[in-house]
Amino acid sequence: MAMDTPQKTFPPFADEAAVTTVIEGFRARSLPFADWSHQAHLAVGLWHVATFGEDAAKVRLRDGISAYNVAVGRVNDDMRGYHETVTFYFAWAAARHLDNDPGGSLVDRVNRFVASPLGGKEGIFRFWSRESLFTPRARLGWLEPDLRPLDAAVLMAPAQG
Repeated sequence: MAMDTPQKTFPPFADEAAVTTVIEGFRARSLPFADWSHQAHLAVGLWHVATFGEDAAKVRLRDGISAYNVAVGRVNDDMRGYHETVTFYFAWAAARHLDNDPGGSLVDRVNRFVASPLGGKEGIFRFWSRESLFTPRARLGWLEPDLRPLDAAVLMAPAQG
């Protein structure tokens, strides 16, 4: 997932079928790569965390994203493809979102996550510098934040310029 467009917003999923199509396409490795957006990543991640719990979701997402990339002709190496720190961060964010989410349909839960500070692309840069996050070390394994420890309250506070 490209992290170079942090301010980009995403239209909400139209309905439950749209979310299910993304999740099932990812799981079957048939989702067109053009549809593998930040929004799609968040839908898949939230579903995994809600279904399997945060820790198990991280393992399933690691394996699933890596396999999906290969299936659609992409590589997983130290410069492209699966990114462990980004994936684990957004699984953490999904779990924090679910801790306070009122529930309801999957499409509503996903759309609330995508629109929230926890789902925003810019949130990760409150914890990691670009120099740290975009290294092979962060891509290939979990790298602790270099700016501040993970804390959902930081995402809810206005960013300091």
